[in-house]
Amino acid sequence: MEVVAAGLIVAFGALVQGTVGFGIALVAAPLLAILNPALVPVPVLLLAAAHALLTLAREFRATDWRGVALAMIGRVPGAALGTLAVTLLPDREFSILVALTVLTCAGMSVLRCRLRPTAPILLAAGLVSGASGTASSIGGPPIALVYQHETGPRVRSTLGAYFALGAVLSLLFLGAAGQVHVAGLLDGALMLPFMVGGFLLSNPVRHVLDRGWTRPAVVALAVLSALGLLAKALLT
Repeated sequence: MEVVAAGLIVAFGALVQGTVGFGIALVAAPLLAILNPALVPVPVLLLAAAHALLTLAREFRATDWRGVALAMIGRVPGAALGTLAVTLLPDREFSILVALTVLTCAGMSVLRCRLRPTAPILLAAGLVSGASGTASSIGGPPIALVYQHETGPRVRSTLGAYFALGAVLSLLFLGAAGQVHVAGLLDGALMLPFMVGGFLLSNPVRHVLDRGWTRPAVVALAVLSALGLLAKALLT
């Protein structure tokens, strides 16, 4: 019964990410943590990597590979910081910092401070994304906000390439810290069919957002993820 419940959560997260470009961790991680804390972060990272590869294959030609490379350079030290947060630092303070950073970026975009995928911004976004993605499985908002003004296919494919590489990097760091176990890998494998189902359902839905709704969806989802992370930190 737990596997089915977890699978349905993952399927919905996969539908959201396949439509907006990110969201599987945002939707799934908090609910899976309530259902069974052992399902976060390793199984979610595995599913995020698999989903990212499917997205990349679907819209490969729209990918900004230069942006992916710059964000990945920033993600390397970010993943190290996230690993330290998992093993050494208080989760509450770290989560608050990440949430406030994402809310600041979202606020800047709403106030017409246009974030562009320049080298400094991508490096900084990769750093924040690597830290939060490794520690909490939620690493999409910083990179998504940088690309919010791009077309839907470019947002989804670029994030897909970034997530595929980033999730593998985070798993390597967590593995080196002794945080990856066989049970977590098996849990991820059991939920994989549900993830694929959610991804397939996103095919018709994504075309609706591509009619001018990509940016509002990205900003709204980023804000919701930050508020959820902040609420979790303050209430636990």
